[in-house]
Parts: sequence; C-alpha cells; structure tokens
Amino acid sequence: MHIVFVTETWPPQVNGVALTVRALALELAARGHRVEVVRPGKDGNDGKLELLFARGAPLPRYPGLQVGLPQGGELRRRWSARRPDVVYIATEGLLGLSAMRVANALQIPVVTGFHTRFHDYAAHYGVGLLAPLVRSRLMQFHRRAQMTLVPTRALLDELAEAGIGHVRKLRRGVDTDLFTPARRESALRRSWGVHGDAPVMLCVGRLAAEKSLGLALQAFRALQARIPAARMVMVGDGPQRGALTDAYPDVIFTGTKRGEELAAHYASADMFLFPSLTETFGNVVLEAMASGLAVVAFDRAAAQEHVANGISGLVVPASDARAFITSAYELGLDLETRLMFGVNARIVAQQCAPDAVTAEFDKLLHALARKHGHDPVGAAA
Repeated sequence: MHIVFVTETWPPQVNGVALTVRALALELAARGHRVEVVRPGKDGNDGKLELLFARGAPLPRYPGLQVGLPQGGELRRRWSARRPDVVYIATEGLLGLSAMRVANALQIPVVTGFHTRFHDYAAHYGVGLLAPLVRSRLMQFHRRAQMTLVPTRALLDELAEAGIGHVRKLRRGVDTDLFTPARRESALRRSWGVHGDAPVMLCVGRLAAEKSLGLALQAFRALQARIPAARMVMVGDGPQRGALTDAYPDVIFTGTKRGEELAAHYASADMFLFPSLTETFGNVVLEAMASGLAVVAFDRAAAQEHVANGISGLVVPASDARAFITSAYELGLDLETRLMFGVNARIVAQQCAPDAVTAEFDKLLHALARKHGHDPVGAAA
C-alpha cells in the first residue's frame, strides 16, 4: 500500500502523539508498505519513511514547536500525480484540514486519529468559553473522514454519541523490552538522594497547566510529611517548568529523557502518578506499567482501559482531587502493596505488543481502501 501520514508533531518533539504516530509509520514501513509523512520540517528520510516538508509557524508558549500551515496546492499536485491508497491525518490543525480537503476532492479515503482533547485544554489557558466551539470544530473535522481511530472504548462511545458513525478503537502498544523493571539503577536512585527503601514518586510528561501536576505535588508533600526521605521526580519539560522549579526546589526536575535513559527513570522509581484529566490516552501510563510501577490515576483514558483498581494500581473517580491525593499518599506508605501492583501492572503491559497493534491498523487501512474501490498491494496479515 501507499500510505501518507499527515501530522503537525513528529520527533524530535517529545509527546505521546509524535511518538505514537512515528512508531505506527515505521512499523507499517517494516511490513512492506510505502509510507510518506507530511509534517513541518525539512525533507529527508527516517528509516524507510520519506519525510516531506510542510511550512510551519511557531506555537505560542511552546518554543521550538511548530504548527503546520495549509499545503492544499502542493498536496493536490503531489497526490494527483501519485495517488495514495489512503491518507492518515493525525492532527486537526490547518495542515490536517488542507489535507482533508484535498483528499476528499480527489476521493482518496481518509483515516483520522483523535489524539488530543483540545476543547478540554481551553479552561487551562483562559479561554474556557471557547470550549464548545473548539469541540464542535473537532467533531466536524472527524465527520469528514471515512474512519476515525480512538484508543479507548470510552472515547469511541463519546464520538459515536456526537454523531460520528465510523469510529474504530485501535489499541496502543508499549515496548516491554525497552520499558522493563530490569532497568532499575541503584546509582540513579542515589543521585536522587534516595536511601534504602524510601519511596520515589514519578511523573513523566509535558509540564503544562492541563496536566494538573499540582495534585501530584500535593500528594508528594503529604507523603514527605510522613516520610521525609521520600522523593518526587518529574521527567519532562514545558511552559510550567520554571514556576514549578521555583515553587518546589526539593523536587527533582530532570528535563526531557528519551530511550534507555527514560526507561531507567521509570524503573528506578516506585510509583507513578498521572493526575491529568485531559488525555485521550496517556502513553506514559503503559510505559510505567511495563516498568513495573504501581499507578495512581483518575478513571479516564489509559488508566480506565488498563489499570485494574486494587490490582495493578489505584484508580479514583474523575475530578475527585482529594481521593487522588489520599490514594497516592497511602500507596506511598505501603511497600508491599506497591510491589504487588507493580508485578501485576507488568503482566498487563506485556499483553500490549506493538506488532499486534500495527497488524490491526494495517487491516483497517486495507479494508477501508478496498471499500472505496482500491485494491492495494501488500498483505494485511
């Protein structure tokens, strides 16, 4: 098959969408498909992927990140000359909208990914009144596709209720060879000032208002009052880093970590806190589980899908801040329960093999192309 990915986020940017989309593209290429990626940045190659340039503009409050600008004319020229079997649009910005218009006009089947709840972000950035409008525009965008992929059953139901009848669930995978308890490092724990079995709380992700990191830090303060040797490690970067560093000078802010270094940070902690309510999924939850960490999270997104309350972590009702803080505090006091949850979490994560997810994605793309009159080359087995 000839598959085109359209996305406004791509590594070296570090976020769940960029990493998920790249992994899918690389794995499809490894299965023998021709995969092109249209995104802001220079033309080039990434493994077997052909990276195609799209104009971009800086994203406010996020130095170094860009949003894609419309590319309708160039995409029409390119796709008229060399027609893709299917277009996968991962982001709903101006670049994605222009790709949608061209694909619809040329009758190329389109798959969209619902990766980000932008309407939920509105309140965190002082424009809460615009949330209904943002949600309406998002739903309009996805209705124009022939298939929309979501990572959880709850999100599938939500979009179906909004009148999108072509929603399909596509699971997320996690690399359990990279993220594993075997990467625990005593030296790294010592560098954090940890002695013996003192508990280490961990957060991984963008340091931004919509992540509700204040709840995790309140939980840490409660545990620290009982166990002064406890530590909090926050991996990631973002617009709140400066303010958080000033407000919590004893918290360890590591900046962005990747690959084996990131995996070692997961494995060297003792419990993972995920206080966000704005995620469509949250890949970091699966990464933490694969690393053998007990998880504390709200009953949303990845936690709702994968964490069994009282078995592989603690899942609390959405928006119950007190329950989140209390659960994290109590788990921080209970070494035996943390270890049990961590073992069970690892077992669950091992069932989320990336190759199985790619095979499922492959079959969905083939089925859509055939439905719309294409007979793509390349087995979906």
